[in-house]
Amino acid sequence: ESRIPTIRVPEVERLISKRIVENGMIPKARAAVHALSKGVKKVHIINGSFPRALLLEIFTEKGIGTEIVR
Repeated sequence: ESRIPTIRVPEVERLISKRIVENGMIPKARAAVHALSKGVKKVHIINGSFPRALLLEIFTEKGIGTEIVR
């Protein structure tokens, strides 16, 4: 299991085609790209099963998920 802390929209499809992003992460990544195309400034994909996952993602330097930005 590996985590990519931050990626930009153009990288998403490349990571999917290289099978770095796969399975259930593909629809999440594409939904994030869609939201960004509609004006959302950034999207965070996190594993919500961790205690305080959202707080760790937002208020720590490293975060625990992946941030997708334009």
